Amino acid sequence: MPDTQHAAEVDAGNRFRFGENWARFLRTLNEARIAVAEQSLKSMLGRDTLAGLRFIDVGSGSGLFSLAARRLGAQVHSFDFDPQSVQCAMELRSRYFPDDAQWTIQEGSVLDADFIDGLGQHDIVYSWGVLHHTGEMWKALELVTRLVRNGGQLFIAIYNDQGHISRRWTSIKKLYCSGPLGRLLVKAVCIPYFVLPPLLLDLVKLRDPTRIYREYYRERGMSRVHDWYDWLGGYPFEVAKPEEIFDFYTARGFRMERMTTCGGGLGCNQFVFRRSLD
Repeated sequence: MPDTQHAAEVDAGNRFRFGENWARFLRTLNEARIAVAEQSLKSMLGRDTLAGLRFIDVGSGSGLFSLAARRLGAQVHSFDFDPQSVQCAMELRSRYFPDDAQWTIQEGSVLDADFIDGLGQHDIVYSWGVLHHTGEMWKALELVTRLVRNGGQLFIAIYNDQGHISRRWTSIKKLYCSGPLGRLLVKAVCIPYFVLPPLLLDLVKLRDPTRIYREYYRERGMSRVHDWYDWLGGYPFEVAKPEEIFDFYTARGFRMERMTTCGGGLGCNQFVFRRSLD
């Protein structure tokens, strides 16, 4: 059912092929990127190891952070709505943890309450940059709470609300997903917008202009170019202010342990909440 629904949404121009982009990203994956992903989990979660913990990756995308969690010792469950993203996670499991019973992967939707209820509860629920792409962000934010055990952690990242700028980007993303002509128009305008300003600045300052591409992985192990396409085509697209996310989860019995913001600009605000013990 998710596979059929996903294909229908893509054909209607209402969804970006995230998995297709992640499959290309996996060609760039190496030990350095994996190590950075592991460190980002340890830093945000405040843990040196995930040994003995149940970790669920909601919208696993490339599978990189499922892999990082497994390498840190967690029992991992990955799922995604996009069938190609599911294949990406399976590819990483086959590369690094073949026939591993401690890493399970399946296709499913975070908006499917029955599916979510069937997954049980976990020590760490991770969903980085996913729930704002569901088309029903607030419902998704609500449903993931069912996955968090008492005393467990919820680690999410949600696009920052920039008002009219966010509404403009919504239109651009919708155009990108509308078909070949829309993709061509958006790429023709936006890729130079991404490339030229930092390139010119580096040239003026006599710096290596390839630096921003080579060093980008140090943030989360990701790829700048692949993240460009994820950003341009990332539709559905919703946003929230940091205080809205804080208030939403505080009202549901969570306390915030850590937050990093994008300073009011373009990008994701990251939050780690802990579910209060009943």
